[in-house]
Amino acid sequence: MADHLKTAKSDSERAEDDAKVRASVEQILQDIEARGDAAVRELSQKFDDYAPDSFRLSRDEIDALMAELSERELADIRFAQEQVRNFAQAQRDSMLDIEVETMPGVILGHRNIPVRSVGCYVPGGKFPMVASAHMSVATAAVAGVPRIVACTPPFKGRPNPAVIAAMHLGGAHEIHVLGGIQAVGAMAIGTESMDPVHMLVGPGNAFVAEAKRQLYGRVGIDLFAGPTETMVIADDTVDGEICATDLLGQAEHGYNSPAVMLTTSRRLAEDTLAEIERILKILPTADTARVSWEEYGEVIVCDDHDEMLRLANDIASEHVQVMTDRDDWYLENMHSYGALFLGPRTNVANGDKVIGTNHTLPTKKAGRYTGGLWVGKFLKTHSYQKVTTDAAATLIGEYGSRLCMLEGFVGHAEQCNVRVRRYGGVNVPYGEGAPHRDAAE
Repeated sequence: MADHLKTAKSDSERAEDDAKVRASVEQILQDIEARGDAAVRELSQKFDDYAPDSFRLSRDEIDALMAELSERELADIRFAQEQVRNFAQAQRDSMLDIEVETMPGVILGHRNIPVRSVGCYVPGGKFPMVASAHMSVATAAVAGVPRIVACTPPFKGRPNPAVIAAMHLGGAHEIHVLGGIQAVGAMAIGTESMDPVHMLVGPGNAFVAEAKRQLYGRVGIDLFAGPTETMVIADDTVDGEICATDLLGQAEHGYNSPAVMLTTSRRLAEDTLAEIERILKILPTADTARVSWEEYGEVIVCDDHDEMLRLANDIASEHVQVMTDRDDWYLENMHSYGALFLGPRTNVANGDKVIGTNHTLPTKKAGRYTGGLWVGKFLKTHSYQKVTTDAAATLIGEYGSRLCMLEGFVGHAEQCNVRVRRYGGVNVPYGEGAPHRDAAE
């Protein structure tokens, strides 16, 4: 039976936090709806102490910010985006438009059509999330989205050059230095200075995630991507240092970033707890990571791998780092998670920044019903149908007529009947289903 060496905040405490966030977001979105740009400006001044004449950057401003970066920094951004684009393009190439003749004279098909406009939120108030621009903006560009709007908060009172460069190089058509609920609300609702988008994507803090949740339906969203989560699944093939490093590497994201360790080794669990305390004394971001670890960190010792698998699928963490003697077994049997990172040579940071898979992933158990952001999220699969012969129109119409009458839809049936009369020469009285005729007749 699983033994919790360290526990996190209870579900009731987390629910109370969520309720406070929900009420705050609802009020702010109503304000943006009512007052548009004026509300957005006041919110930006309040939360970010930033209210320029225009939140949208001009091309000259973008060029000036990019000029602040070194050639090495720009090359690193381009390298990362190349990896993301390459994988996104491979995914896009796997999504084929189809057209099949399912029976003589009946043609069915579907087309994958890009969303017309998307708002990409790139976090950056605490840490400038350069990589998030690759994941949303560059992936949307590969999908062929014709209007890509990108928003990011100011960093230390001004636009962050690296984030702006990543947005621009990724293919953003509009770049706004605007953060938080006000950015997400402005993109979805629209204001006097910003046309609304059809879809919102990108990670963010609890307030951004809740804003996306409340706006869903008015616009599409990629998924519920709130504060980052990480899980380490390990046995005695690894040591406490690597486990502690992988847990704290994600805990530094924010004050409410869950980090969970599952292990079959009590010794490894105890060594990891000791290593966490050692690292927190020297980690420059310890002020954040310690709060996150103390309130949201967990260490669970399990009886065997089957128990670890069961708990891992139940927790459905965003990032799952697997370091065991049977990593591929977890790949075959895990079904609820954001992304898997298999083996000690692999790590979440590479997935976040450069390796090429998308780092915008489901949190809060959403991995039970959705995967992460990928090129397919920006595409809508639309079906079509075409009947090309009189015989097919008659045969399908007869079946359709009778099935409509079975449900009581007389008007529906008449749509079928008029084709049966016109293309098959069969007299079907109004308000009746077509007579049965064997397809071979």
